[in-house]
Amino acid sequence: QVQLMESGGGLVQAGGSLRLSCAASGSILSVSTMGWYRQGPGKQREMVALVTSGGTINYADSVKGRFTISRDNAKNTVYLQMNSLKPDDTAVYYCHQRQWTGQYWGQGTQVTVSS
Repeated sequence: QVQLMESGGGLVQAGGSLRLSCAASGSILSVSTMGWYRQGPGKQREMVALVTSGGTINYADSVKGRFTISRDNAKNTVYLQMNSLKPDDTAVYYCHQRQWTGQYWGQGTQVTVSS
């Protein structure tokens, strides 16, 4: 089993920045994909950004140029730096890890962007 603990959500004005962190613990394998999904009010959960243990990164088109994902393999931690935030970014952000044993989700952290 893998446990994921998110932190860093909150309330910010449009144009502001937030940094999310997610620390993984438990039966972590060296090869995995970690990243972030989000679910806004009345919307389906969507991928925001993913990074493999080898460093390959994928972003949703809606966040390219504004969000940056990074990963510290030694600390089993993934980060999401969010800049130029918009009200449409308001959502619960979920940390996600996928490895050959399965996929795991954090409990989510609320990000609210006011206009």
